Amino acid sequence: MKRITRIPTYWTIQLIGWITTSLYWGFSAFFSGTFIWKIGIADLILDVTIGITLTHIYRNFSLKNRWNKLSLKMLVPRIAISVLVLSVLYMFLIVGKLYLVRLLILESNPVSFISFLKSTQLQIFITGMRLMSIWLLAYHLYHYSRLEIETVKENARLSLIVKEAQLNNLSAQLNPHFFFNSLNNIKFLILENPDSARRAIDLLSELLRNSLNNNVARLIPLEDEINLVKDYLELEKIRFEERLQIKIETNLDLTEHFVLPLSIQSLVENAIKHGIEKRKNGGFINVIVEKENGFLKIIVQNSGKLSIGIKDSGIGLNNLKERLLLQYNGNASFEIKEMNDETVLTTMILPTK
Repeated sequence: MKRITRIPTYWTIQLIGWITTSLYWGFSAFFSGTFIWKIGIADLILDVTIGITLTHIYRNFSLKNRWNKLSLKMLVPRIAISVLVLSVLYMFLIVGKLYLVRLLILESNPVSFISFLKSTQLQIFITGMRLMSIWLLAYHLYHYSRLEIETVKENARLSLIVKEAQLNNLSAQLNPHFFFNSLNNIKFLILENPDSARRAIDLLSELLRNSLNNNVARLIPLEDEINLVKDYLELEKIRFEERLQIKIETNLDLTEHFVLPLSIQSLVENAIKHGIEKRKNGGFINVIVEKENGFLKIIVQNSGKLSIGIKDSGIGLNNLKERLLLQYNGNASFEIKEMNDETVLTTMILPTK
């Protein structure tokens, strides 16, 4: 069975639009009583050819120069100039077509081409302005509608990924091993150090409250994220005691910058689970936040080794990579690597604007 080849939508619309326009003029001539079939057929073929050729050249030029990515403020002047240029070209081509068709078919023309051009140029130029304006506006409106649809889809996808990150984070915090250790620590602290026990319960409640918050924003203040990290590490410090050393360094105003929610916390949680927990003597976690070359640089360094598969499939890491890609359109970077001194270095670089 032969496969039927379908004409692309673009060419279908082009043919229908220009054929309809030419037929309108043909019917007008037919009902006015001045219609000649040979001229009508020639006009139809050449009108469609000229219209499609001019607009297709513009389309290729526009795509090559990425005009569909421009803002409305930058695009409008370009459209106005393009309409003017295309209208002039349309005028000369249509006038030439009218003159040659009638010269060849009627085999006589009492006026010169210059005289014919002067007598018809204004009317045809205005017609060209109208047609080219309609075509260019329709073309760019179509692309802007497509862009708007893609933006909506991308925002919806980002929203789903944020929710997935929230659920992953909640799942990691609610696993039985985590809570068994935390609650056991709290149980012994109640007898030995009631103040620390109360603090541990407060921290655990705060982490749960943040995890269960259903209104996760696309970006949150860096200060809020750092405070969450501090709470999480303080709770883990109660569990690991002297086996965990913590250091958080910042040299900038945390209220002026924004990050993805649960981004730094996910890196720290990954360092605890795949680094500190696996070491008998524990280790350290250093969190460094600084500004470098106009970017926000976030470093999480921890004792341990990079286990096979952790680089690509650690909790939340794949999720975080995709969220960074969507939020910053490829302008953010994420890297995790093992150093020679049995430490793992995770670096996240974000645009500041």
